[in-house]
Amino acid sequence: MSELVRCGWVNLANPRYVTYHDEEWGVPCHDETRLFEMLNLEGAQAGLSWETVLNKRDTYRAAFDHWDVEKIARYDARKVAKLLADPGIIRNRLKVAATITNAQSYLRLREEFSGLDEFLWAYVDGKPLRNKWKSLSECPAKTPLSDRLSKDLSKRGFKFVGSTIMYAYMQGVGMIDDHVTGCFCKKKK
Repeated sequence: MSELVRCGWVNLANPRYVTYHDEEWGVPCHDETRLFEMLNLEGAQAGLSWETVLNKRDTYRAAFDHWDVEKIARYDARKVAKLLADPGIIRNRLKVAATITNAQSYLRLREEFSGLDEFLWAYVDGKPLRNKWKSLSECPAKTPLSDRLSKDLSKRGFKFVGSTIMYAYMQGVGMIDDHVTGCFCKKKK
């Protein structure tokens, strides 16, 4: 497995990270639950490493009712206290509150669009943007597109959706394919 050439950010010693790179990152996602999950996990990652969040992903799923938006939107103070006591997630009060707010914002968004899939993919005309970076250093942290998405989501009440977070999110859900040109994932497309 490690003889394949991958993007330089992958920790080859962590099988979970390798699988994420090989099977998810840069792969177009249209699943509403995963789109909501990734939106919140990218927000939870703010100020931390993605590997830290990825290692807690299974615990996040269990703690947040497998990303059931309807349930999350109704979380009360007791549930928040339980979440903040859970060492398996990032116990940041603002990030936990943002997930609840994001669920409520998602339900409002769904009144206008069928969901995140329709809303997000309109930003790229339904097709992933495929960049041709030779090295990780060429890849931007944010773009005018991530700026627009960030502003739109913020106006709709979503939290932890800054432009840099949105660029990483678009990479994670495959709206943008930033695998470097030497990566085997770029070659298989």
